[in-house]
Amino acid sequence: MEKQCFFEHASGVINRRSFLRLSGILGIGLASATAIPTWAEAVRFNRKLYKISKTRLAMGTFVSMTLLHSSRDQAEDAMGEAFFEIDRLSRAISRFDETTAVAQLNREGFLKDVPPEVAEVVKRALKYYRVSNGAFDISVKPVVDLFKEKFSQGQKMPPTEVELQEALRLVNASNIEFEGSTLRFKHPGMGITLDGIAKGYIVDRASQVLAKHRIKNHLINAGGDIRTMGHRRDKKPWTIAVQDPQKKRHYPDIIHMTDGAIATSGNYEIYFDKEKMFHHIVNPSTGLSPDESTSVSVLAETAMDADALSTSVFVMDPERGTRFINSLPKCESLVVAKGNSKIKSSGWKNGAG
Repeated sequence: MEKQCFFEHASGVINRRSFLRLSGILGIGLASATAIPTWAEAVRFNRKLYKISKTRLAMGTFVSMTLLHSSRDQAEDAMGEAFFEIDRLSRAISRFDETTAVAQLNREGFLKDVPPEVAEVVKRALKYYRVSNGAFDISVKPVVDLFKEKFSQGQKMPPTEVELQEALRLVNASNIEFEGSTLRFKHPGMGITLDGIAKGYIVDRASQVLAKHRIKNHLINAGGDIRTMGHRRDKKPWTIAVQDPQKKRHYPDIIHMTDGAIATSGNYEIYFDKEKMFHHIVNPSTGLSPDESTSVSVLAETAMDADALSTSVFVMDPERGTRFINSLPKCESLVVAKGNSKIKSSGWKNGAG
């Protein structure tokens, strides 16, 4: 799913709009399969500190990394390995590549010898299905596919009630069996999409690669799934601006983070219809797109948790979603509801994460 935060801080890392503008100036074709636009920067602050930054396309979005370290070579090597891990996991977990385990599961209805990456993400997703009382459900693929099919045909009308109910009969994550190393669907025609959790997982894994190389101060932003560790150059926390749903740079909040993650789910990026009634987030109970929130930002210990929780809260109404976050340890949320009102969890504070 699409996540729409971006960060601003003293490191000078460009945001998505600036990078797109730069790509246009350089004549880089973003649709090209042979050229991946990349923006990079290396700044030496003093003899003991370098800042290494890089922004490139990955996971269908722009991924930015900022690293602070005493050795430029060590930081660049670590960043290279982190981007390699992002690319590797993106290929492994993709449902669009017919050769992957996820695609095989969706095609055949069962999967033996589940790869560890897929197993970890699916197990976590099933946990959040239970914790959220079904609000987070990776088995919504039949409904998502139905909307894509209908609107890709140029039809102005959404699926009929009969078509929608037929797809909804296949949506129920409790019908996903995970025993030993085997995944199985209880009913033919079921399918999963990990879009609401996989990006956060991959960001966490990239952060782990950096930490393994002793890059203790870094920030990763994958289209709004953000993971931070340590601090920026001035020993202060990283500063993160929550994306304005109206895109007028009136940020709902600005927070400061050291070790942690934030993810934002919004209804303002990917729509199936011109009227903008049906977007990429689906309520698994109704098959329709939630319309009571414009965006939901969740702070958590990991990007994978923040990713799944922001989707969960978006599916719920703002009050229920906020109560849900208040019931969880070490999690906070900011909901921008319809009409631009803001609803904060009990521990969310202005200017602090």
